[in-house]
Formats: sequence, structure tokens, C-alpha cells
Amino acid sequence: MYTISVKRDFTAHHYLIGGNWGDENEKHAHHYEIELTLEGQELDQYGYLVNILDIEALLNDLVLRYEHKTLNELKEFDGFNPSIENFSRILCKRFISTLNAQNIKAVNIKIWENDIACASYRQEI
Repeated sequence: MYTISVKRDFTAHHYLIGGNWGDENEKHAHHYEIELTLEGQELDQYGYLVNILDIEALLNDLVLRYEHKTLNELKEFDGFNPSIENFSRILCKRFISTLNAQNIKAVNIKIWENDIACASYRQEI
């Protein structure tokens, strides 16, 4: 299986709900780093899994939706705590909805909210 990954970083705000997590219950910012990994078994005629410029453009568009926003205020977080686990799932599904590449078999989104904490979500397509 081949993989290709692209990274982006951005800042967004959130606050956790439904529990007592101290300062995390107050609105605050994280400098998130997203790592998008695509998987597939077949390369195209040029020896690429996918055109990386197309993937970078899709990821840039995705990041713009969340950059400098408060996650709690966005429709896709209605009923969900804006944890990095939920955020990775939401980003993965949103990215897949924009992807047009027949040879991609799975998408994985990993989100780091700081130097030591990350979560990921992988979906086969």
C-alpha cells in the first residue's frame, strides 16, 4: 500500500463541554497541526498516488473553514464536544466529500493540538 501525506497548521479556538476539565472548559486557542495521509494500491501513469498539488489545495480549503474560528460555534460540532478525536473525524469526512481520486482507498487525518497530544481518524473509501 502506498501512502502520501501533507501537513498544514492553523490556529482555532474551542472550549470543552460536559465535564470538569479546568482551563479547557474556558474558550482558548490551539495551534493545531493537521497531517493528512492518503492510501492506495495503484499509482497513476506518472508514478503518483495522487497529484499532491490538488491535495494541498483541498487541504488549504479545508483549513480555511476552521482557521481563527471557535469550533463550538460551527454547525458540524452541534451535539459534539470539540475534542481532537471528534475534530479529526469531522475533518476526515469533510475532506473525503471533496476528494475525487479513484485510486485512493483510505484517508487518515491526524491532529496535534500541542507537542505531546494528537488524535487521528481513518476511513476507508
